[in-house]
Amino acid sequence: MPVDPVALTADLVRCPSITPAEGGALVHLEKVLTEGGFHCTRVDRGGVANLFARWGRQGANRTFGFNGHTDVVPLGDEAAWTMPPFGGQIKDGYLFGRGATDMKSGVAAFAAAAIDFVAETPPDGAIILAITGDEEGDATDGTTALLDWMAANGERMSICLVGEPTCPDVMGEAMKIGRRGSMAAFFTVTGVQGHAAYPHRARNPMPAMARLMDALSSRALDEGTDHFDPSSLQVLTIDTGNPATNVIPAQTHATVNIRFNDAHDSAALTAWMQGEADKVAADFGVQVAMRVKVSGESFVTPPGALSDLVGKAVEAETGVKPALSTSGGTSDARFVKDHCPVVEFGLTGKTMHQVDERVKVDEIRQLKAIYARILRDYFG
Repeated sequence: MPVDPVALTADLVRCPSITPAEGGALVHLEKVLTEGGFHCTRVDRGGVANLFARWGRQGANRTFGFNGHTDVVPLGDEAAWTMPPFGGQIKDGYLFGRGATDMKSGVAAFAAAAIDFVAETPPDGAIILAITGDEEGDATDGTTALLDWMAANGERMSICLVGEPTCPDVMGEAMKIGRRGSMAAFFTVTGVQGHAAYPHRARNPMPAMARLMDALSSRALDEGTDHFDPSSLQVLTIDTGNPATNVIPAQTHATVNIRFNDAHDSAALTAWMQGEADKVAADFGVQVAMRVKVSGESFVTPPGALSDLVGKAVEAETGVKPALSTSGGTSDARFVKDHCPVVEFGLTGKTMHQVDERVKVDEIRQLKAIYARILRDYFG
């Protein structure tokens, strides 16, 4: 009997797998995949649950990979939900619940497609499912742990499809062939505290921070590249915490976020910011400390065989030719790209991370059909 991706999505939504809790989602998937003929291995690391599943011979001449996650973001204001957030209930053609869109439906669709495919037409090759419980969190012990384990155990995907929601409004309209890089920089400017009436006895860090933030945010990083929009630096906060009206503070803090395209890497951007910080420190006679956190580098999978494979299947099942996009935030494709060529395709993501997150039931079935066609075309 074919695996129902709607029922499987509902089962997964009922698992309260808020990062980093496993919540029963991977336990259930392991049972379903094992019954479907997949060899499953838990690859837990750092308190994070991960699942590796393979059908077929290790080291096969070609191995198709799927990647996804079962962890979800917190509920927000639970009282604002009109449907139980972990109920997996269907109403008016929609399946409701946290993770319904991002991305338990995607995992259910590719698991169902893979199980049915190997049962109906066992392929000459292998299929790997790499599913993590740490995509919405720090992502240090999720897909990276799976890839590390695969490298240590001789497992390899030839190509990979990440099942994140990629379509803004209409099913089939976009697939991701890359992602912008993402990094944050945290600045602390330290001066000398003093009385506002005697500024010559103090050294105010505020003008220095204002100058630094202006220097960083005023620069146009680039005008965009062949596959990416222009890079963007945004000042997120400037925090001093000074309640007094007559005290020059000793210290102030600021945070910026940069989403950058393939014209840059994090090392070059870090060096540029450090240079600007050093200039401000010298000009104002203050100390400027900077700490950087890199979430991922920019990457692009050049249009070609993989994007054509996915695009043709999407168009065949939806009647819509997907645009090749690099928009949005980060995904675990930023890790997979160091292992093998990777693209992303999934359903519409209009309600992801929102209260009353929901997905059209018909889209879940359509997504399974797309994934099944991709497998048939790849192995056929």
